[in-house]
Amino acid sequence: MIKVKSVCKQFSGTPVLKDLNFSIADGQITALLGANGTGKTTCLRIITGLLKADSGHAYIGGLEVSKYPKEVRRKLGVVGDREGLYERLTVAEYLSFFASAQGLAGDNLEYALQSVREELELSKLWNRRTKGFSQGERMKVSLARALVHRPSHLILDEPTRGLDVLAARLLRRTLLRLRAEGTAILFSSHIMAEVVELSDTVLIMANGTIVDSGTPDELNTRSGSNNLEDSFVKLAYGQQVGKSQQGEVA
Repeated sequence: MIKVKSVCKQFSGTPVLKDLNFSIADGQITALLGANGTGKTTCLRIITGLLKADSGHAYIGGLEVSKYPKEVRRKLGVVGDREGLYERLTVAEYLSFFASAQGLAGDNLEYALQSVREELELSKLWNRRTKGFSQGERMKVSLARALVHRPSHLILDEPTRGLDVLAARLLRRTLLRLRAEGTAILFSSHIMAEVVELSDTVLIMANGTIVDSGTPDELNTRSGSNNLEDSFVKLAYGQQVGKSQQGEVA
């Protein structure tokens, strides 16, 4: 389970997160929706241990992130807002380095590398240095790094950005398989069709807190809307907008 309890965070006296509370069960995909600047990335960074909350707590698999960072890293895979590739390393070298850092060695290391290579269709990239990779190729390698140690919890910040159609389909298929295996998954996105297809639960964030949550159908019912985009705008901003404005928000 991923759990956020009463988390607050401010920068230079400006509140960014305000009494943030939610939980994600194992075997569930949850989408985090919010306009730019609402605190989504700050929230994800606190859950992954990259930032410390001013107050409140984040938990991964029952372990408090700030108290047990090493143990949490074993349970967690992260695709952040930056790929963090080492451009002088080949894909094989890069993934081997991170898998080894997670404690994999010998046959277990080789099996993990072979599995993620096949699963994410990385054979053509395997022995190439990551310098000069396209955005989509970089994102695939970042996903492989997040998955190579078979984490029980997965955090993704807009994971399909820069992916072509086939790579995005591969990512969605992978996430659905991981959910079926019991992985707790939290991802942020601006792509409403993707959220509807993948999500068991949607969290709508505005002004640094969760203003509503539920399945896409439940949110549509509560907002009196026919689609998630309209529901998001109405629930997050208390208004409906015209088609030109909808495009700007989504």
